[in-house]
Amino acid sequence: QVHLVESGGGLVQAGGSLRLSCAASGSIFNINAIGWYRQAPGEQRELVARITRGGSTTYADSVKGRFTISRDNAKYTAYLQMDSLKPEDTAVYYCSADLTYYRGSWTNTDDFWGQGTQVTVAS
Repeated sequence: QVHLVESGGGLVQAGGSLRLSCAASGSIFNINAIGWYRQAPGEQRELVARITRGGSTTYADSVKGRFTISRDNAKYTAYLQMDSLKPEDTAVYYCSADLTYYRGSWTNTDDFWGQGTQVTVAS
């Protein structure tokens, strides 16, 4: 079994900062890419940022220069530092990991999702 748990969401004033964490646990062999996604009410889920095992990053245009994704491979944890937050950043934020895990004597690779954490930015 593999689990992803997000934390760090909350209510913040516009211009403020939050740091989200995504911790993976279970029979993990290797975590490949990790992504942060968000979904606002009535909207489609969208990719916010993504980081590969080697550290290459991708950001949505709307968050470039404000958000920073990072990861600690030894702790199976990823972070999303969110600065200069805007009301339009309000959403449920999810992390997703493409990871390889042990399944008996074998390994398997699949995508896993966390349960989400609410971020609300007040104007």
